Amino acid sequence: MALKVLIVATEVSPYAKSGGLGDVTGSLPAALCKAGVDARVVFPKYRTIKDEYLTSCEYLTSFDVTLDWRTQKADVYKIENASAPTYMIGNDFYFGRGGYYGYGDDNERFAFFSKAAVEFLDYIDFVPDIIHCNDWQTGPVCVYVKDVYSKIKYFANIKTLFTVHNLQYQGMFTRDTLTMMELNDGYFVGDKLEFYNMVNYMKAGLVYSDAINTVSETYAKEIQTSEYGYGLDGVLRSRSNDLYGIVNGIDYELNDPATSKKIAANFSAENMSGKRENKLALQGQLGLPVNADIPVFSIISRLVDQKGINLVLQAANELLQKNVQLIVLGTGDYHYENIFKDLAFRYPDKVSSNILFNDELAQQIYAGSDMFIMPSLFEPCGLGQLFAMSYGTVPVARMTGGLVDTIRDDENGFLFKDYDCGGLMWAINKALDAYNDKGKWDRMVHNAITTRFSWDDSARRYIEIYNKIAVKNH
Repeated sequence: MALKVLIVATEVSPYAKSGGLGDVTGSLPAALCKAGVDARVVFPKYRTIKDEYLTSCEYLTSFDVTLDWRTQKADVYKIENASAPTYMIGNDFYFGRGGYYGYGDDNERFAFFSKAAVEFLDYIDFVPDIIHCNDWQTGPVCVYVKDVYSKIKYFANIKTLFTVHNLQYQGMFTRDTLTMMELNDGYFVGDKLEFYNMVNYMKAGLVYSDAINTVSETYAKEIQTSEYGYGLDGVLRSRSNDLYGIVNGIDYELNDPATSKKIAANFSAENMSGKRENKLALQGQLGLPVNADIPVFSIISRLVDQKGINLVLQAANELLQKNVQLIVLGTGDYHYENIFKDLAFRYPDKVSSNILFNDELAQQIYAGSDMFIMPSLFEPCGLGQLFAMSYGTVPVARMTGGLVDTIRDDENGFLFKDYDCGGLMWAINKALDAYNDKGKWDRMVHNAITTRFSWDDSARRYIEIYNKIAVKNH
């Protein structure tokens, strides 16, 4: 009999996505199905989901979810033609808003979703072996499955895997959250949900899941240290035997320069000539001097501290004294957005700052750049470096998390260790030296474009963990 898995997440690409979580939950289920798993997905029906996806939805049923004295309706929809059976939990009171997160009642919104994501199984006649939870918003699922629903025969044998995509965001709320969750005060202790006198949803997932994984092997080790553990390193060390690292994959069909219709010219590892055409087209499109010999560096990122943007800005004036061009795409901290705009104003022939999110332009930048800068303070997995390499663009990155697990220094990219602008400039200078050595550069570009981290490989690793915890006793 096929292994049955329900993936519970608050983002699923292409329907709802703000970062890497949506990419994972949009791609992993299809790879699991391909490997013979009966994998299904459930996420909230946000108001912001495009009509084109909603028109192919089938309404299945509604049921009541209680949270202490509150009773709210959960509407269940199924998306037709999804790559794996995909369901949405609808409730306009909680999800009919302009964004996904950042509301004063996020504790209640995601407790509701967590309960509904388990209870709806009764209505679709699906009993999974594993419920695969993702990040703090689904931490309550692990508590409910282990301590509440395990008393109901229908749910008694379900196990949970909890995936940490970014430990920095934990979902911390006031003590009365427990009452709302219908959990007693016995959970407000250090070895359960209490964390610095708050209720911590991330900790709920870490303590109550049957196994934990994060999105690279190096990050799995890093989060057990005080430097990267954000106060939860002790909890993670105590569960080190149940903690795994699996590098994310990317969809190489969607990110194939040989077939993409979004880029100026197609190219492949066997015939790289189109890479030059993409560079010239990108320079022209963004108003930079069109010259194939000028090295083009790019950044496609949230413009926030975690991504090492402050290092880039500290190094910017030194970098821009060189004969280079810098292309930036992303949004984030207002402060950083303004500095990049100012750089573009001061260096109009060298800097193009695009303060927006545009998937098509992102692909064109990946395809047309020579080097991709990713100097992250920490990086659970990182997808940018994988996208860049799939287009033959060589990453310059800091030695942390998934960047260590996917980039081989001096082979398909450049890594630096110390988190300072001196380290970043050292790596950039190494990259420029290689760029000026045509033989070496061609080898590095070839190594980059032939680097593969596919979802098929990741799915195999997930299946190993699912099988391991499916036989565990509660």
